[in-house]
Amino acid sequence: MSYRVIFTPEAEEQLTSLYRYIAEAASPDIAARYTEAIVSYCESLCSSPHRGTMRDDIRLGLRITNYKKRTVIAFAVDTETVSIIGVFYGGQNYETIIQEDDSDAESTEH
Repeated sequence: MSYRVIFTPEAEEQLTSLYRYIAEAASPDIAARYTEAIVSYCESLCSSPHRGTMRDDIRLGLRITNYKKRTVIAFAVDTETVSIIGVFYGGQNYETIIQEDDSDAESTEH
């Protein structure tokens, strides 16, 4: 079975920020290659979405995987879709950010 991979608006924003950071620190070409490689890696989850580590302690259904040891990719899998929740670069505290995002979503639902 092949899953559909989608990126949340937050993950898309994080990829854009990462591109800008690398473009300023190195070059736009390097930034484009790196962020495109992350997107390709995420899209590869369509064929094997259950890789990575389960992190139900942070958020129910959350999985974490790494890209080149510098980028953490947070995602969730349902029956047909892999949702890329976040892309965290260079030691960002993804646990706190995801918990805060989850708390914000819960508080707006009530």
